[in-house]
Amino acid sequence: MMKRLERMCVLVMAGAMMAGGAGAQSAATGVVVAFGPWNPFYAASKLPFQAPPFNKIKDTDYQPAIEAGIVQQLQETQAIANNTAAPTFENTIVAMEKTGQLLNRVSLVFFGITQANTNDALQKVQDLETPKLAALQDEIYLNSKLFARVKAVYDARATLKLDAESLRLVEVDYRAFVKAGARLNDADKAKLKKLNEEEAVLSNTFTNKLLAGTKAAAYVTTDKSKLAGLSDAQVQAAALAAKERGVAGYVIPLQNTTQQPDLTFMSDRGARQALFEDSWTRTERNDANDTRATISRLAQVRAEKAKLLGFPNYAAWALQDQMAKTPEAALKFMDALVGPATAKAKSEQQEIQALIDKQKGGFQVQPWDWNFYAEQVRKAKYDLDESQVKPYFELNRVLQDGVFYAANQLYGLTFQERKDIPVYQPDVRVFEVFDANGKPLALIYFDYFKRDNKAGGAWMSNFMGQSKLLGTLPVIYNVANFQKPAPGQPALISFSDVTTMFHEFGHGLHGMFANTNYPSLSGTSVPRDFVEFPSQFNEHWASYPTVFKHYAVHYKTGAPMPDDLVAKIKKSAKFDQGYLVTEALAAAELDMQWHTLPASAPLENIDTFEKAALAKTHLDLSAVPPRYRSSYFLHIWSNGYAAGYYAYSWTQMLDDAAYQWFEDHGGLTRANGDRFRTMVLSRGNTQDLDKMYSTWLGGQPTVAPMLKDLGLVDDGK
Repeated sequence: MMKRLERMCVLVMAGAMMAGGAGAQSAATGVVVAFGPWNPFYAASKLPFQAPPFNKIKDTDYQPAIEAGIVQQLQETQAIANNTAAPTFENTIVAMEKTGQLLNRVSLVFFGITQANTNDALQKVQDLETPKLAALQDEIYLNSKLFARVKAVYDARATLKLDAESLRLVEVDYRAFVKAGARLNDADKAKLKKLNEEEAVLSNTFTNKLLAGTKAAAYVTTDKSKLAGLSDAQVQAAALAAKERGVAGYVIPLQNTTQQPDLTFMSDRGARQALFEDSWTRTERNDANDTRATISRLAQVRAEKAKLLGFPNYAAWALQDQMAKTPEAALKFMDALVGPATAKAKSEQQEIQALIDKQKGGFQVQPWDWNFYAEQVRKAKYDLDESQVKPYFELNRVLQDGVFYAANQLYGLTFQERKDIPVYQPDVRVFEVFDANGKPLALIYFDYFKRDNKAGGAWMSNFMGQSKLLGTLPVIYNVANFQKPAPGQPALISFSDVTTMFHEFGHGLHGMFANTNYPSLSGTSVPRDFVEFPSQFNEHWASYPTVFKHYAVHYKTGAPMPDDLVAKIKKSAKFDQGYLVTEALAAAELDMQWHTLPASAPLENIDTFEKAALAKTHLDLSAVPPRYRSSYFLHIWSNGYAAGYYAYSWTQMLDDAAYQWFEDHGGLTRANGDRFRTMVLSRGNTQDLDKMYSTWLGGQPTVAPMLKDLGLVDDGK
């Protein structure tokens, strides 16, 4: 479910610097770092769409470019703040939109690479620059002169005769300054700066510990019998992973979630338990990769920051500009799902336990047993075997004849692979995207295979954003962590992986269709509890009959998936949804419990807090662990979803209601797609999201389509 949009928000971040001759000089260190035309980030890329020149970028290029970018943006914003002319929309708000282009250029690439293809050198740069980037954000948002100019434009907005998008920008900017602490006194601003710097350092520390801990916790065995139940391709992949690490035997790398895909197939119960516990304790081993002390302090820092800004807790501060508005609204929404989800999960557990008892297993189902026996229950109930399905989902076929085909049918898009565009890793592929009129629209990169130096999960972001003001078009990337096949073998994926591809491409469409003037409002620059809506909505086309038939063909014979197998997949679509919804809700509730702590709360013991939080929210099911434990919950500690993981469920309500609208209006048609693109996907954050959505839908969404889609209510079928 991660289906992560892990956007790297780098518009304004970092520390006070000053120019120093041919380089940038850090005020903190006094070290001058050479920067000039020889650096590939010095000027806009000459490649199509200003794509990053990865064939020229070296690890040593990032730090001087970031340092110089910090200098430039600080100088640019200070010039706006110190302007003696009366504040206007053009000389203040638009001028701010034009600042930081060098920093944005390098940061979008740097943070994309440190997520997808990092190394020790890049991590050191990240460690050095993270506090400076956090400090720059404070230098901008806590600048009293700059805020005074923004406030003057905001106060006069009714008389300025601005177009709707420009008016929205004024309001968004003003609220961002206020949220960041612009109205604090100087003493409190100084306190806030220290807290922000500490938060940035702790978050970065967490990320590095998690990456190292996840790699170190991979399941390793020299006994091939422990892999019983895995396919030959899975065993070969495990052998290849061991070879790449230089260890004997077999390695199963961990994905970011608690449960691991191979647990569905491993018949050795001891091996299943070992793999699960490797995942469960990956960053709780009392070693250098243990994250517990880091996140305990991080939660405390956020609570202290919220108090300083006048809020009872971090969630109340964070959600003020989201669709939910308050943690109480988000909790009310989630709490309403807990009962139906856990009831369904408990009934599923009974079915699994009955099968274990029938097989005379002699044990109560544990988390490491669930997927293994759930798969057997599914086979028995629906006569569906995952190994029967995968040969019909070859990755490239899914991409070109599924993901691309649906986009063509809905929006008229076409795609052409560009092997002349440099990439940052050999497995990455690049496609140019053309609009229905044949006009170039965007570039999109696909990086699908797992690596030890890649963060877990799946996500989308930009190497370049769209803006009419700056004259830029989107350069998008999708990243995932599918198992790379052994050499010569096809990349056969599960239907869950297929859904992930459609999901991340939905984020990509949101970015590619951006059609706004101002970069701050463009594409996916929307609240967290809206940003997952276009991506989750796009998942529906993975199972839409005409799309499914187009890509679900046998990789050897080219034969379409037999109708009876398609029917089994459809029939089993709601299988195990109680478990899946419960594990996701448990993670979301954990997130909210952490971020509703008051500033007066002590440093929390992670294990004690987690158990109490799950019990309090009635999600402490022994056989259903949270999708992420606190100690490896990357979304909330590092990737911008703090107090916002509920967004995945919230936006599922939006996307299921949206898909119901499509079904009611003829389904997959160009007319429907173009209307959705014009009214939603292209608009970014140029208007109130509630109004944007309800205007397109023709009313307010309800949870009924969501409960039906999840199988948590009887739909009469």
